[in-house]
Amino acid sequence: MKLTRQESRDRRHRRVRVKVFGTPERPRLAVFRSNQHIYAQVIDDTTHHTLVAASTVEPSLKSEVASSASCEASVKIGQLIAERAVAKGIKQVVFDRGGYIYHGRVKALADAAREAGLDF
Repeated sequence: MKLTRQESRDRRHRRVRVKVFGTPERPRLAVFRSNQHIYAQVIDDTTHHTLVAASTVEPSLKSEVASSASCEASVKIGQLIAERAVAKGIKQVVFDRGGYIYHGRVKALADAAREAGLDF
């Protein structure tokens, strides 16, 4: 039985989520990547609340980048999520790549968030 790409990603994501858990002191930075957009959330898993969120769907970011499905857009989202998290007093996070390979847009977002002040 051959798994589809989505089923394979879901399995990888479940494996990652067994080990990665966001606490109030160190919440989880979760990444979701679609074909057109990229989304990032800082989540406290103990209370199941999203503390900070950013995505390429936001109108303010749509005008800044030519394509929302590019590494350039991912860098902007990484910087934006880090700025919003630091403004709320969040300095350390646990990175949840969401079952995606740490490459391309996911890596660009993570590197930009690190440079903007998040520690993970």
